[in-house]
Amino acid sequence: MEAINEKKGMPLLGDKFPEMTVQTTHGIMTLPKAFEGKWFVLFSHPADFTPVCTTEFVAFQKRYDKFKALNCDLVGLSVDQVFSHIKWEEWIKDNLNVEIEFPIIADTGAVAERLGLIHPGKGTNTVRAVFVVDAKGIIRIILYYPQELGRNMDEILRAVEAMQISDKNGVAMPANWPNNEIIGDSVIIPPAKDVKTARERLEKAKKGEFKCFDWWLCYKKI
Repeated sequence: MEAINEKKGMPLLGDKFPEMTVQTTHGIMTLPKAFEGKWFVLFSHPADFTPVCTTEFVAFQKRYDKFKALNCDLVGLSVDQVFSHIKWEEWIKDNLNVEIEFPIIADTGAVAERLGLIHPGKGTNTVRAVFVVDAKGIIRIILYYPQELGRNMDEILRAVEAMQISDKNGVAMPANWPNNEIIGDSVIIPPAKDVKTARERLEKAKKGEFKCFDWWLCYKKI
């Protein structure tokens, strides 16, 4: 792995995804350039040929078409050689009848160190991390799971879709969207930041442009 960006420290939300050239099961790739104009989800797993990781890769693959429908690609990662990744893919196909279509990064440890993926109490294995990166290469979501807990891929898919809707419409997404306990599949209009806008907000609600519980909690359908 050849690092191009010399910035040190784990990247944060809003940072540009670090530029790096990596070996994958689909050949050499340069991130984030390889996914330019697309969102992508980079997710790390502790190791190949492990039970929880196997269930996760099958779950991601089962939803791969849904991610692609959102203009979002997937890329896996672990500190394993590319030969191990290839054999593991073959095992999954032969035994579970699932063909992994997305690339997997074969990391020497440099990528994991750059992204802060090595758990200090778990030797050299990577944690179950998720980086959601938008079409401009900006990190929008970071999730970390312990080795003992498999991820919920429907939640990751929901998060990508929700962020895209938020960006497109300038709105916020309620808890458990699109099944929120208060406003269902509606989205939240950002709160007013001055008195004038707060008063206008309630007047617009009276005209049916959207609905409000109060000036600071307004919502609408999209």
